[in-house]
Amino acid sequence: MVDEQGREKGEKGDTRVPPGLVRFELLHEDQSGTKARRGRLNTPHGPIETPIFMPVGTVGSVKGVGPDDLKTLDAQIILGNTYHLMLRPTDALVGEMGGLHRFISWDRPMLTDSGGFQVFSLSEKRKITEEGAAFQSHLDGSRHFLSPERSIEIQETLGADVIMAFDECPPSTEDRAYLEKSLARTTRWLHRCVKAWSRERSSLFGIVQGGLHDDLRKRHAEEVCAVDLPGYALGGYSVGEAPEAMHAGVAYSAPLLPRDKPRYLMGVGTPLDLVTCVEHGVDMFDCVLPTRCARNGLLFTSEGKLVIRNAAYAKDPRPVDPACSCYTCRTFSRSYLRHLFAAGEILAMRLNTLHNLHYFLDLMAQVRRAIAEDRFAAFARDFRAKAVAQEAERKGGR
Repeated sequence: MVDEQGREKGEKGDTRVPPGLVRFELLHEDQSGTKARRGRLNTPHGPIETPIFMPVGTVGSVKGVGPDDLKTLDAQIILGNTYHLMLRPTDALVGEMGGLHRFISWDRPMLTDSGGFQVFSLSEKRKITEEGAAFQSHLDGSRHFLSPERSIEIQETLGADVIMAFDECPPSTEDRAYLEKSLARTTRWLHRCVKAWSRERSSLFGIVQGGLHDDLRKRHAEEVCAVDLPGYALGGYSVGEAPEAMHAGVAYSAPLLPRDKPRYLMGVGTPLDLVTCVEHGVDMFDCVLPTRCARNGLLFTSEGKLVIRNAAYAKDPRPVDPACSCYTCRTFSRSYLRHLFAAGEILAMRLNTLHNLHYFLDLMAQVRRAIAEDRFAAFARDFRAKAVAQEAERKGGR
């Protein structure tokens, strides 16, 4: 039985699936010449309309905003970070408090990463073996060990709807010989993750690596997708390579993932990255860019990037973006926002973050509509041309 939006209904009209594994519905594939898809990921905490951008809540908080703000923005899902939460306040404490959803008062879907990216970014403070990764905390230098089994244990204790397999995440530009060894180890780790996974509240996604080598991506996709999982991700992109190289890699790799499962591109990216990679068939994205840029005074608008700290806005009565309907743009002038930022006021961070998250989430809503109406090719072409022109104008006006 379905409701008027085509959502499956339970006996009492509840569209949520019962506790257990997430389910992906492929609702529509763009007919305008792209691989863009419109889907729905049903989770124990509600449905997620895809393509979707997921705000990053590293330590159980999306910096600068509260859960009420996120709901007003219609954030459908947020991320938590295994590495940071295991160190502080610890997964044991979060579990004792009833899990991450209850701990942070968030009743919508949540995804946690495996901790692999953070551990492997520690460089001199970690050592990788077949068993896992030994590392020193960036907080106090204390020693810890993260294995595939421990990563799954932590994530299941946190209780996220989607959890990620523990993988090694070398830069996409890493030496090929090292990448081959890394891929083999990541595949072995995936099988250990699957063995440790309880299949109760949290759904495990596998991660495909391989750098910028198409043959390695294909090989690893075959190995990872041979394991039947609720979803799959592409990792190791946007970690040093040029955007054009990343886009080309995703164009090749995304179609290698199963058509009937959600495809998640990890750690990406700019608005142009999102639109371009949706074009290649990606369903899910996350990135710290909108929140981090907001804290640094860089705002995304329909007219291009705007650096609010610039003196040019000291007496500017206009909103950040006249085309934007967010609280910040409806209420405040560029002049006031620049004043707040220059004065180091906390409110500046909140208002900037509200705007940037609204921009990213609204962009994805526009993307979903364009796919549903079979006009995504034109949407992407126009967005790309406008973004390139705006960036050229911005650089020329420096």
